[in-house]
Amino acid sequence: MTFENLKVDIQDRIATIYIDRPKKLNALNRATIEEIHKAFQSLRSDEDVALVILTGSGEKAFVAGADISEFSEYSVEQGKDLAAKGQELVFDYIANFPKPVIAAVNGFALGGGLELAMSAHFRIASDNARLGLPETSLGVIPGYGGTQRLPQLVGKGRAMEMIMTAGMIDAETAKNYGLVNHVTTLEELLPLAEKLANKILNNSMQAISVAIEAINDNYKDGVNGFETEIKNFGKSFGTEDFKEGTQAFLNKQKPNFK
Repeated sequence: MTFENLKVDIQDRIATIYIDRPKKLNALNRATIEEIHKAFQSLRSDEDVALVILTGSGEKAFVAGADISEFSEYSVEQGKDLAAKGQELVFDYIANFPKPVIAAVNGFALGGGLELAMSAHFRIASDNARLGLPETSLGVIPGYGGTQRLPQLVGKGRAMEMIMTAGMIDAETAKNYGLVNHVTTLEELLPLAEKLANKILNNSMQAISVAIEAINDNYKDGVNGFETEIKNFGKSFGTEDFKEGTQAFLNKQKPNFK
């Protein structure tokens, strides 16, 4: 895949997507949103890819927000359209992606950048990372799911403080808040992401896919996540992975999932 604002590298069943706008600190614009969607859409159907790592090019930024110059003159309707399409094409799409998505946060993850990281299934960060939702300092609010996902991850009070103050937190604070799972050096960030990815790849990707669905359904209005869990638990009994996993366990062997 060739893109103007992304780089995609695929090795050993792992696709690494780099947001690649270094002169703009990898800021998101509409073109980049479209490219992220196309990349994930392609990876979804690629049978050689089982997991995605999402990161930023360079050492300064994961994604330092949205490209403000692009929407500074938008009307009310254009603003609503920007948020709605962005959530549909990228942020909700990634959150509900059937393959695991790890965000490797290198440097600034602000505004839309933090929202992008939060849409991944979990996050790790380099020790130079700075995370925040500064939108209220611009007279707007987070529009790519930030007001919804941040409270789910860090709790209502901390989310209120972060959004109201428009401030940044460092990587260790983000870890203490539960916003990121691990903190490491910048040099070790991608190796750690790959180490975690390979641990995941030892397991049934079929089971992981329906686990993602069940976990996400707990956070959807009008959806009973317990019912999804029961349905997907039962469904698992009809898969080849279940046969392989249980027989390997009973025979004291390592499973060989396809």
